[in-house]
Amino acid sequence: MRYLGLCFDHMHMGDLLRLVADTPGCSIAGIYDPDIHKMTAAIETHSIPANRVFTDLQTAFAQAGADAAIVCSTTAEHANVTAAAFDAGLHVICEKPFAANVADADRMIEASKLAGRTLAVNWPLAWYPPHITTKRLIDEGTIGDVLEVHFYDGNRGPLRHLADKIEVSEQDAAAMKRASWWYDPARGGGSLLDYLGYGTTLGTWFLSGREPLTVTAITDNVDATFVDEHAIVVCRYASGLSKFETRWGTFTDPWTIQPQPKCGFVVVGTSGTISSYDYEDHVMIQTMDHPVPTPVAVDTLTAPMRNIIEHFDATAASPESLHAPLTPRICRIGQKIVDLAAASAAAGRTLNYV
Repeated sequence: MRYLGLCFDHMHMGDLLRLVADTPGCSIAGIYDPDIHKMTAAIETHSIPANRVFTDLQTAFAQAGADAAIVCSTTAEHANVTAAAFDAGLHVICEKPFAANVADADRMIEASKLAGRTLAVNWPLAWYPPHITTKRLIDEGTIGDVLEVHFYDGNRGPLRHLADKIEVSEQDAAAMKRASWWYDPARGGGSLLDYLGYGTTLGTWFLSGREPLTVTAITDNVDATFVDEHAIVVCRYASGLSKFETRWGTFTDPWTIQPQPKCGFVVVGTSGTISSYDYEDHVMIQTMDHPVPTPVAVDTLTAPMRNIIEHFDATAASPESLHAPLTPRICRIGQKIVDLAAASAAAGRTLNYV
């Protein structure tokens, strides 16, 4: 398919365009952002000609000749940009998080249905071999029925790196904070909205689509005009308690050196446990028969399960084949938990899921 990149507010646009360029048969139909300066690096990296660079959205739809859109707007604009892409007849990959709230997520889902086009929400963690391996082991009954999911994840902060994980100095990142949407609560900023959806969406996947009974959250921010950089969320399920923790300001970035606590998941079942940490080449398993934690090599991923672009290219026409954590059904549950967590933190009390 031919992909149209819409908005460069999220640095992952650079990663996704690179995947398009590297995937046989796929191509960059064009790129759009109202601020042409945000597109400079992509134009240079991919030698995108001027007639495929757009600062007007409707012109991009009319002239790019795209089959699908990649949406990397601010979280608050996900619903607007995605709905516009569906109105233009395009399939959509929306980069995480899903939406600013469940109402926006439902708007995106409805627009997809009305257009007869596929919506996928891309969670980069959903392509990590340890997490895919963990789900396979769960489905095979290795640890029995899942009771708890424990998630800790984040990085040094969203301004500490650009596309392809190019580092930004601490001083430069600090200077950008007040002007960045990442630190603006009105535009979907904060570690909770940035990272919690990873945990609640993949956690819902590990829990086979189960929903919690209650949600309790606390964040570190005391200034309502700013955003959280640390959040802890506890979900009570019929099976027990699960914890989802997000952190901007980890000691190191997990793609260079795993911080402590490690970034990733620990899944507890009725007859065993699995630890599944980001970027690692193994998972650790405990079972009733072998209680000493044992490393198990991660699965070798093959096409079309190695990344979002090759997968979407193969499944957009048959959305029932989408990788489960990308599907609106699973992502909506994750989004609802995120909404309730934000409301719980603001209210200072536990909230019912239903």
